Amino acid sequence: MPNWRKASRSGPEGNNCVELAELGGAVGVRDSKAPEAGHLVLTKPILARLVAAVKSA
Repeated sequence: MPNWRKASRSGPEGNNCVELAELGGAVGVRDSKAPEAGHLVLTKPILARLVAAVKSA
């Protein structure tokens, strides 16, 4: 069972962001407002590139 962690900037109610979970050699990413909707599985390098792109936008 993955240990989902909410982003530190997820808002005062804690449900306005994404959650991440370590999935072996990959990382799961899901919407904190709709965790039952499923999740993306990204490699760590791809996740790092995604985070860098979001920060630079």
